[in-house]
Amino acid sequence: MFIYLHGFASSPNSAKAKYISDRFAEIDVNIQIPDLNFGDFSHLTISRQINQVTSLFSSSPITLIGSSLGGLTAAHIANKYKQVQRLVLLAPAFGFLSHWLSKLGDEQLHRWQEEKYLMVHHYGEKRELPLSYDFVTDALEYQEDLLTRPVSTLILHGLDDEVIPIQASRDFAKSRPWVELVELDSDHALGNTLFAIWQAIQVECQLPTML
Repeated sequence: MFIYLHGFASSPNSAKAKYISDRFAEIDVNIQIPDLNFGDFSHLTISRQINQVTSLFSSSPITLIGSSLGGLTAAHIANKYKQVQRLVLLAPAFGFLSHWLSKLGDEQLHRWQEEKYLMVHHYGEKRELPLSYDFVTDALEYQEDLLTRPVSTLILHGLDDEVIPIQASRDFAKSRPWVELVELDSDHALGNTLFAIWQAIQVECQLPTML
């Protein structure tokens, strides 16, 4: 069973999600791509994403492919659920809060905490949407040092990632021998490396070539 988890403020219609969905369709292998906005982006949390994804689980072994925040979520799901046998993480959002909140600045962060909601650009919706501060308090519970289950993991991360520095994935892989890191000449979107990503997924997941 394959499940793809899109990134923060994204959707199943993102370029990577659609490309990967199309490639799976070409080889007649099913992949589920849930909408992690769940019809209510304003109350998004990592915990909600985990509950939503795990509700899709069947009794078969599971491979999770996750992009950015979806990658971080996938890693925490795999740490807890032994059904997950393999991870493919695309620019996973390790250290997401520290990287994102530092860009907001103390004043804006304090205002978010006081007013409870912050307007965030949602790339899938192509507009600004409010996001509850509960997202931050929930995310604080999901730290990388908790991820200790040895799950076969492939990480693909861009050298010029401007959102999550590649050093975050280097640090994660360094202390976990079950993790393979592939560094790509790309940015956070990985848009210029989609074919290379698909080739890596095919090899890692032992998928058939095009029918």
